[in-house]
Amino acid sequence: MHFFPLDWSLFGLYLLMLFYVSFKESRGEASNIESYLLAGRKLTLPSFIATTVSTWYGGILGVGEYGYNYGLSNWLVFGVPYYLGAFIFGAFIAKHASKARLLTIPDQIGAAYGSKMAVGAAVYVFVMTVPAAYVLMLGVLIKLIFGTSLAFGVVIATLFTTVYVFIGGFKADLRSDWLNFILMFGAMAVVLVVLLFEYGGVAFLRANAPESHFQWHGGNTGAYILSWYLIALSALIEPSFYQRVYAAESPKTARWGILLSIPLWILFDFMTTSLGLYSRAILGPNINGMDAFPLIADKVLGPGMKAIFFIGMIATIQSTVDSYALLSASTLSHDILWKARRIRNKISEVWLTRAALLVSAVASIWIALAAKSVIEIWNRIGSLGTPGLMLPLALSYWPKWKYRTGWAALNMVIAPSAVGYWFYQRSLSEQVSFPFTIEPIYIGIAIALVLLGLDHLTRIRRSDV
Repeated sequence: MHFFPLDWSLFGLYLLMLFYVSFKESRGEASNIESYLLAGRKLTLPSFIATTVSTWYGGILGVGEYGYNYGLSNWLVFGVPYYLGAFIFGAFIAKHASKARLLTIPDQIGAAYGSKMAVGAAVYVFVMTVPAAYVLMLGVLIKLIFGTSLAFGVVIATLFTTVYVFIGGFKADLRSDWLNFILMFGAMAVVLVVLLFEYGGVAFLRANAPESHFQWHGGNTGAYILSWYLIALSALIEPSFYQRVYAAESPKTARWGILLSIPLWILFDFMTTSLGLYSRAILGPNINGMDAFPLIADKVLGPGMKAIFFIGMIATIQSTVDSYALLSASTLSHDILWKARRIRNKISEVWLTRAALLVSAVASIWIALAAKSVIEIWNRIGSLGTPGLMLPLALSYWPKWKYRTGWAALNMVIAPSAVGYWFYQRSLSEQVSFPFTIEPIYIGIAIALVLLGLDHLTRIRRSDV
C-alpha cells in the first residue's frame, strides 16, 4: 500500500475526531451500571438508527471476501436473509423487549426460565459477542496500511477499540457510531463514483467478471445458501439489537429504530456488492478475497480519496468492535461474575465490567489469530449459537408458546452439541460422506424444533389425563 502525506493527515484527523466524540462528556455516564451499559435508557430514534446500522454492518472485509468470490450472490447470502431476520425482530420482539426494562439477554432468559438458565445463556452470548472476526478485519487493514505483521495489527486494533469504551461505556460507543455511520456511507460512495467514471458500469462488469458472479448462487449449492438464511435468524438473538432496544427511550423508538434501519442496510449492501464485482473484474482471480476492497482502493484512488475510503472501512468495522466488546464484557460481568456474592462485596459492577473488557480483548486476539477466515468465524459461531438460543429467547415473551424450563435446557445443550459434532466430522477429511454433507445448522435447527414439538405434545397429553 502506498499512501501520501495528505492520506496520513486524514488518518490522524480521524483518530482525533474519534477520541474527541467518544470521550466528550463520557465521565458522567459511568456513574452506575444502567448508565454505563445503556446510556440511561435515553436513546432517541435518530441515534438508534445510526448506531444500529453501523454496528450490525461491521463485516466489511468479510462481505468484500464473499462479493469478490461469488458476486451478486453476496446480496442473497449477507443481505436478504438478514433483512428478514431484522424485520421479524423489529415487528414482533422489539416492543416486548423494550417494555421488559432489562439489561441483557440472559436477564430475559432468567426471567423466563430461571437463574441457572440465565448463566447458560450468558455463555452463549459471550461467545457470540467476542469481536474476534472484527478485530481480525481491523488487523488486516492495519497490516496493509502500515506494513506490520497481522498479529501486531490485531493486537493494536483490539487495544485501540477497547480504550474509549473502557472509560465511557455505551455513551462513548453511541457518539463514535454517529461519526462512523457518516464515514461508512461516504467512503463507499467515493470509490464507486470513481470506478463508474473510470471503468464504466454493468457492461464492463459483465465483460470482465466470471459469469457465475451474475448468477443467484454464485457457484455455491442451494443448500449452502439456504444455511445462511437459517444463520441469519440469529437476528432474533442479536445482542446489539437487544442492547439498543433496552436503551431506547420508548418501545415505539425500539420498534421503528429496527425497521427503519433495514432500507439503509439495503442501500449499503447494493454498494458493497457492486464493489465486490468491480474488485473481481479489475484485480482478477488470484488474490485473497479479504484483501479485495483495500487492494481495489489502492489501485484506483488518489491522495486523500484513498484515505477517506480506508477510514470508511475502519469506521465500519470499528463501530462493531466497540459495541461487541462492551456486550461481551457486560455478559461476563453482569450475567456470570456478578452472581458471586464475594465479587459483589469487593468491586462495583462498572469496574467489574471494565475488567471483563480486558478478558474480552484477550479472547478476541486469540480467536482472531487462530481463525483462517472471517466468513468461517461467522459460519461457525452462527451455526452453534442460533439453534441453542434462538427459540428459547424469541418465544420467552409468549408464555403459551415458550419451552418449559427443562426442555429449554435440553435444547441449549443438545442442539449446539450436535452442530459441534457435525463440524468435527466435516473437519476430519476433505471428502465428507453423508449425512455430514448436510450443513450443520440444519441439524441444530431441526433438533430445536423437534424438542419444542415434544415439549408441547407432552403438555397436551398430560392435560388430557
